Amino acid sequence: MNQPLAYVHPGAKIARNVVIEPFATIHNNVEIGEGTWIGSNVTIMEGARIGKNCKIFPGAVISGEPQDLKFEGEITTVEIGDNTTIRECVTINRGTKDRYKTVIGKNCLIQAYSHIAHDCIVGDNCIFSNASTLAGHVTIGDYVVLAGLVAVHQFCKIGSHTFVTGGTLVRKDVPPYIKAAREPISYAGINSVGLRRRGFDTEKIREIQLIYRILYQKKYNTTQALNIIEAEMEATPERDEIIMFIRNSSRGIMKGYSGID
Repeated sequence: MNQPLAYVHPGAKIARNVVIEPFATIHNNVEIGEGTWIGSNVTIMEGARIGKNCKIFPGAVISGEPQDLKFEGEITTVEIGDNTTIRECVTINRGTKDRYKTVIGKNCLIQAYSHIAHDCIVGDNCIFSNASTLAGHVTIGDYVVLAGLVAVHQFCKIGSHTFVTGGTLVRKDVPPYIKAAREPISYAGINSVGLRRRGFDTEKIREIQLIYRILYQKKYNTTQALNIIEAEMEATPERDEIIMFIRNSSRGIMKGYSGID
């Protein structure tokens, strides 16, 4: 249902049961899936691909041009998965020729005033609290929670099931399943509360905790710790995910913290 005071370009592809409130602007080359709600004063620019049953609140700007001086007008997109909610005044920029797209997964909640820059890839079931900011080329796994005012440096990676506390500056990669906090950012334990909520049993949480004790609390360097983990611990999907994340980290992972027991 399009309100008469909204502007929808004839080239936009709007599915059934989409609600577009007054004063929203939908540009050319936009696709919006069934059941999505577009609030007043939302601007959806060229290249947006929005899934089903999404909610986009007033003041959000989706698929704006990248804030990158190397951008040369190449055809790129923003892809937003089904059932994702984008709150007031969020900005999400489309990709550049690095990845040609910016992606937000399914079932995400992006809270007010957050910014997601060009070429970011965000997994499913993520929550970004108010004014969280991703610079360009950031990669974030599934079930990641960023508390308010988190700022992530360009090209950083954050592993799945991670919790980053409010006001944290993320300058290094953050491995999966843990809590990250302090300045400079450092290991603050396992994200045990989040893992239990998602069905991880006590034995699995203990396995993950042991891996990070070896990595962060036994005074080994990273290479030594990974060799011990690989040699002495049974291969599991979680163990292998952690090992591969760290070995593939181009920026290096965040440091440990001696005050953690």
